[in-house]
Amino acid sequence: MQAPSASRSQGSVAARISNAASTLSSDNQSLIAEIRKALTMMRSVAVDLEKQERPDKVKDLEAAVLELLATYDDCTRFSEAIRTVGSNYQPSEEPTHFKKLLDKEVAKSKREYPFVPQNNQFYRQFKEAIWNVHHAGQPMPGEEQEDIIMTSTQTSLLNIICPLTGKPVTELQQPVRCMDCKHIYEMDPIIHYIRTKKPHPRCPVAGCPKILQVGRVVCDALLPIEIDEIRSAPPINSTTVEDVTEVGDE
Repeated sequence: MQAPSASRSQGSVAARISNAASTLSSDNQSLIAEIRKALTMMRSVAVDLEKQERPDKVKDLEAAVLELLATYDDCTRFSEAIRTVGSNYQPSEEPTHFKKLLDKEVAKSKREYPFVPQNNQFYRQFKEAIWNVHHAGQPMPGEEQEDIIMTSTQTSLLNIICPLTGKPVTELQQPVRCMDCKHIYEMDPIIHYIRTKKPHPRCPVAGCPKILQVGRVVCDALLPIEIDEIRSAPPINSTTVEDVTEVGDE
């Protein structure tokens, strides 16, 4: 039987690792924010080049955007992997290979959410901005439907309304996101929901099969940035973006 002092010591180590991982993951927020700013600036430059009838330069800039998006994808995955490994860490007598754990989490993320540039919000905005220089109001080639459901796990929010409070995410006091299904909630209501729906608190968004855990519902590094971008963005016509948030049947 493990001695109480040893148990407390291991608990203290786990807590320190978890806190350090959370801090490190959050520190990446400034880098991620700068990359997003750079992508926005590159879109603006591309529009100016398109107006100047310089398609070769626009093409070069598009290639640079794709490279930067790949870096952005790597940064966000690594940041989340750090947080996940830190929250799940348990001390043992064997040495912990943190690099292997991080690589495993990143690989898992890539399997579940493959990086597809064409589906990325920033890449789409880049292409649309260029297209609209000479074809404003016309659908882009290959896009017949007017309704666009933004579901990219890399750069857009899966739900813009908290399924428990009914509030827009821009009005949430303490927004948090499930690290497994990526849905967003107000912190206190979702924590209360998880604790009262034991042993299997399913995500309250209709159709979502994920089981929620308190330690897996957090304010990740990207969430404040994404919410701030929604606040500062121009109003979006309700016919172009559909929020698929509904409260699931319990």
